[in-house]
Amino acid sequence: MHLGHIAALLPGDILARYYRQKGEKVLYVSGSDCNGTPISIRANQEQTTVNAIADRYHKEFEQVFQQLGFSYDIYTRTDASHHHQIVQTIFLTLLENGYLYKKKTDQAYCEYDGCFLPDRFVEGICPNCGEKARGDQCDHCSAILDPLELIDKRCKICGQEPVVKETEHFYLSFSTLQEKLEKYIAGAEQEKRWRENAIALTKRYLAEGIQDRAVTRDLPNGVDVPIEGFEGKKIYVWI
Repeated sequence: MHLGHIAALLPGDILARYYRQKGEKVLYVSGSDCNGTPISIRANQEQTTVNAIADRYHKEFEQVFQQLGFSYDIYTRTDASHHHQIVQTIFLTLLENGYLYKKKTDQAYCEYDGCFLPDRFVEGICPNCGEKARGDQCDHCSAILDPLELIDKRCKICGQEPVVKETEHFYLSFSTLQEKLEKYIAGAEQEKRWRENAIALTKRYLAEGIQDRAVTRDLPNGVDVPIEGFEGKKIYVWI
């Protein structure tokens, strides 16, 4: 926990308090992200378990928020059983309604660390602007990237150059929602519900054409994909 975390979280608490004072019904919820690669890396470094690392930091976060007077109605964690059940239900609902499909793809794999690398664990040079970028996007030019597009790719964990291996994942067919989203953003712009920079960036992504995105990953811990043949794979945290 550092000041940057507090600065990012504070606006939510301000809004919750504001609407409570207005007499609105407020449910202010957050939680510790106990899934993903960083926790497993820390566990390996300290020769302990993923659960031990998650428990330690969750307890620390709770204490800090209480001491600072944050007004969460619920502060939970992503490895709670109810969270796993809800995420799997969302995943299966999307699948049943035709929004998910399987696709084999090449992915960065670190032979030194023995694992597939999540997008953010591949770093390199942005092919669009030449600045340093991570595998999912370039913060300098805002381009949405694929990790394999980066120039001079490196594993964020060890600094070695990753190799490319084939893997299979489920993808969310964002591209089928292009027309719906164009109508939605037109309405938001007409009614002036959004800030100008949010409108401009969204219109740019729509003009470029929305890309389908992977919703599963080869990760060591997280929410299991509830589909036969995908044992060991996890549902990507943003879903």
